[in-house]
Amino acid sequence: MSASSSSARIPSVDVAIVGGGAIGAAVAWGLRVLAGFEGSVAVIERDASYAGASVALNAGGIRAQFSTAVNIALSAYGVEVLRAFPDLFGASFGGGAARPDPGFREHGYLFLAATPAQEAAMRATHAAQRAAGAEVVLLTPAEVAARYPHLRLEEIRLASLGLRGEGWFDNMGLHGAMLRAARAAGARVIRDEAVGFEMTADRGPGGRVAAVRLASGARLGCGVAVNAAGPRAGTVAGWAGLALPIEPRKRTLFTFDCAAPPAGPLPLMIDPSGVFCRPEGTGFLAGAPPVEDPAVAPEDFEPRHAEFEDIVWPTLAARAECFEAIRPGRFWAGHYEWNRFDRNGVVGAHPEVPNLIHAAGFSGHGLQHAPGVGRGVGELIAHGAYRSLDLSPLGYERLLENRPLVEEEVI
Repeated sequence: MSASSSSARIPSVDVAIVGGGAIGAAVAWGLRVLAGFEGSVAVIERDASYAGASVALNAGGIRAQFSTAVNIALSAYGVEVLRAFPDLFGASFGGGAARPDPGFREHGYLFLAATPAQEAAMRATHAAQRAAGAEVVLLTPAEVAARYPHLRLEEIRLASLGLRGEGWFDNMGLHGAMLRAARAAGARVIRDEAVGFEMTADRGPGGRVAAVRLASGARLGCGVAVNAAGPRAGTVAGWAGLALPIEPRKRTLFTFDCAAPPAGPLPLMIDPSGVFCRPEGTGFLAGAPPVEDPAVAPEDFEPRHAEFEDIVWPTLAARAECFEAIRPGRFWAGHYEWNRFDRNGVVGAHPEVPNLIHAAGFSGHGLQHAPGVGRGVGELIAHGAYRSLDLSPLGYERLLENRPLVEEEVI
């Protein structure tokens, strides 16, 4: 049977993954390749082009500079995967193809702090990062100026720079490699839209997922279901009678060129305002946290054009003279899968629906953590426990017990 299949030809599988974006692809890869799971696995994806998927619309960054140890560990594993990319994924590309390259640019993230509160928070998170093994360093304004003389730093009190294990990469390259490797190992991709669950009880919670209902009218029986639906994960959880506080939040990205770009390798810079900028080809990619940040419809991909002239450009022009005269380029909008509870991922099952594993809510850092989440969820399903990366701090239980694990470093 082809690895890409019609749902009508597969009456049931051991594991049905709802969502074929970064997390869904990673879970399939983690199951079939890393965990050696021998059962049947199907990935259900509504958008064969991935044109509206978060994995295709984000900035493709990876960093160690988080405030929670589990996120730092997930990033470290993601970097391992990027560095070993040709060896991990080369076989699934065939012997005649060029060795796959994730385009990893390991140029670091540079966070700038301008207020006493920002400085104190930076020092606190730096201590947590160093304790977790991250290669990060605090810099004085003079030290920043020596490395990046194009920056204006009059009000800056402190900066934090990732020396290794941070940068950006080909987002669709990573996604495609994980999905391709999973399919080569026997996972199937179903081009259909999941629209509901059939539960063993009339209404949840308090039952098990028996099947996934599809828009085509088919049903896919399953032993385990995985909610990897990204911004739609809250809706998917609702099919099982669960209230998962995850919703789509819109983010707009902009590209631009400048007449006299600064020389040398540049990091991804995060201004104290939250505006960020990094090199992209011969130009730059930038974005900003919106002033107002409501939940949006999953189909709403209309860019917030005004953010560039009102927020991004003025902030960058104030930070560096070279950004005063620029030429705007492309722009597009994507979605964060925003966890209202604590801005962290939810990985694991609700105790009353034990065969529905959630892997969602990463609030903007899902792509960089996808390899680690896929490995962890694969182990959880195949072996009943985490064996390498301990993702238990992200478990569903913290929501039920009102124990937020707040991630402070969300860009």
